[in-house]
Amino acid sequence: MTTPSGPGDGRPDPGLSAIMSERRQLINLAYRLLGSLADAEDVVQETYARWYAMSRQQQEAIESPGAWLTRVASRICLDLLGSARARRERYVGEWIPEPLPDRMEWIDGRSGGTTADPADRVTLDESINMAFLVVLESMTPAERVAFILHDVFRYSFTEVAEIVGRTPAACRQLASSARRRIRASEAPTTPAAQRADLVRAFKQAWEAKDIAALVGILAPDATGIADGGGLVSAVLRPIEGGEEIARIFVEIATKAPGLTILERTVNGQPGLVAQLDGVTVVVLAIDVAGDRIKHIWAVRNPEKLRPWTTG
Repeated sequence: MTTPSGPGDGRPDPGLSAIMSERRQLINLAYRLLGSLADAEDVVQETYARWYAMSRQQQEAIESPGAWLTRVASRICLDLLGSARARRERYVGEWIPEPLPDRMEWIDGRSGGTTADPADRVTLDESINMAFLVVLESMTPAERVAFILHDVFRYSFTEVAEIVGRTPAACRQLASSARRRIRASEAPTTPAAQRADLVRAFKQAWEAKDIAALVGILAPDATGIADGGGLVSAVLRPIEGGEEIARIFVEIATKAPGLTILERTVNGQPGLVAQLDGVTVVVLAIDVAGDRIKHIWAVRNPEKLRPWTTG
């Protein structure tokens, strides 16, 4: 079976498999740039639409289709990031990046040789954890794009400059500024097994409605943020302090006795998923600092829970 190169063309496209093989890479990139899987998928769809809007001759004149697709997707993301802040000012309550379940963690990385650079790198799996994505939200669009393309996907600053529309030196400065933001937010590393143990202990204390146990697991200055998007009930402001967070979680468990709490990987880290009658109603991304839970991001917006639906 052959696939036409574009609407109404009718000719088989020998390069289709190579073009479509870039899709996972583009989704990986766009998700990290936008913090939304739904938006990332829209970006990739638009990128391919632009590819197939060209004639076969125009396509064949492009030396590296993969590089072309990356440039186009990155520029679309840059435009979207420029308008995202205005959109989020109208968002009801707090906005949290869309959580990814374990099966959505593609983590492939960029193939082929790249220009070596001694600058700090972050790995693809590190770049999807919720704490990292939240810091990215504080960056300017240009900082975010330069940093993700260079430090995460290992594009040279010359390549980044072509995408961002600035000089390589300016892009180096953008990435450096973004890197400082990341370092300023970093907490001491906690071993993976210890993180998982803390999340499991939190789950058990939540199920038992044990406020004292929850307070002991949460850092005194812990913060909790919920995202309902105005579509479901959710606390509209950040919750400050371990005791207040513990009280609210016990209140939730009391009001929803049929709640089922499951241990799941959320954006590459131990997290929790709560279900009612088999339907996912909240995903908790959890950040650990030392031997306490420091941050909890509770995503309730059903539009952001689409990847978590069962069936």
